[in-house]
Amino acid sequence: MSDQCDLCLLGLIILSSLLTGTSGADDDHVFISSGVDVRLSCNKTLSDCKSTTWIYSNTFRHSATVELITLGIKKDTERHERLSLESDCSLNIKNVTEEDYGVYDCLQFVNGQKQGTDARVYLHVLHVSVSPSSSSSSSSQTEISPGRSVTLFCQLDSYFRLSCDYLVRSEGVELLWVNQAGVDLKTDSRYQISSSSSSDQYHCNITLTTTLLNEDNNREWRCQLTHRNQLQTSVTYTVKYSGDVCEHSSSAAPVSSTTLTPVSRSNSEKTSSRTTATAPTQGS
Repeated sequence: MSDQCDLCLLGLIILSSLLTGTSGADDDHVFISSGVDVRLSCNKTLSDCKSTTWIYSNTFRHSATVELITLGIKKDTERHERLSLESDCSLNIKNVTEEDYGVYDCLQFVNGQKQGTDARVYLHVLHVSVSPSSSSSSSSQTEISPGRSVTLFCQLDSYFRLSCDYLVRSEGVELLWVNQAGVDLKTDSRYQISSSSSSDQYHCNITLTTTLLNEDNNREWRCQLTHRNQLQTSVTYTVKYSGDVCEHSSSAAPVSSTTLTPVSRSNSEKTSSRTTATAPTQGS
């Protein structure tokens, strides 16, 4: 009976924290590209992680909060294999997907009483895809060849209470398409660059449209995200004229002739994902 009461009290405390805002919480923003691993920090004050609880919230995906870790034990069956705890109780998420964005809270309890300062982490996920207008009849395939128009779609997914407008104006978040030298492609007239927010206002988008040239073989275009003028993460799209048809995928695993090879670094360092698109040679 005592254990049941402790669990009920724990549930009430978690619900109260989410409804009113986590009192005394240290907030952190983490920007990451899909396909890489990420580490979310917790304010550990106890000797081990048996008192640590990680909860996740994203009302676009779940009507209620999800307990990922409860008192040191993994609970989320959907992401069970991708989650792990560090010795300092930080949460590791392997192979981040577009659906992992949201808010993560780390809380610590002893006998149902909260301990120390809570940690709240806003996870923002950046990913790139080819627009449907550039695709062949199969939605997973994209024909890339000189003379063909291609549109690349870059999107930042963020927590539902942080609108794109807020992130841009108040947090200093900026999305850019740049070339291999890091030059903003808005300065080149051959590229059409447009920025917008989604209909729900919580996803920032920037698109690149251009007509491919013969000399675009092996050319890289990079969608990069800066936060207060500091580069946080990026996704690179590379065109290669070889083979017949490329399959473009945003997953981390290689798919046919297209590969997405993420490079994971610490949160304070730059993180990038690389997409290689293989396409028909001219005259083939």
